[in-house]
Amino acid sequence: MAQASVTRRYRFCAAHRLHTDHLSPEENLAAFGKCNNPNGHGHNYVVLVTVKSTVPTTTGKGVDLDRLDQIVGQQVITRFDHHDLNQDPEFADRTTTGENLVLLIWDLLVKCLPTGQLEKVGLIETRDNYFEYAGSMSQAPVLREGRHG
Repeated sequence: MAQASVTRRYRFCAAHRLHTDHLSPEENLAAFGKCNNPNGHGHNYVVLVTVKSTVPTTTGKGVDLDRLDQIVGQQVITRFDHHDLNQDPEFADRTTTGENLVLLIWDLLVKCLPTGQLEKVGLIETRDNYFEYAGSMSQAPVLREGRHG
């Protein structure tokens, strides 16, 4: 049997403010610029979930996409869509950066999927900001080109 990966795309809209209580108002402004606006701002996020599986030669279908859609819907979309990320309990002690959000999405999904099936999670925040995390294969999320905005 062969190994194959499939990536599914999901969308949600959410607001947030980049801010940490560990910095002064001036330091927050310097670190996060316009994204530290007290009124917050929003994004139309795109989440890319890549899972791998063994593909049986008889059916050629290795991943139950309906089940994957259900898990992502329950764990990610319902939780974040049209919400203020700063109000999520997981962000009580962390800033709502794309890096932290992609890590959280990974943590939410990996516990609901068969061991070893989740390959990576990608998060598109803006036209120029893409974050990716692949669990134990890399130690930290990777920021690809661009700045927050």
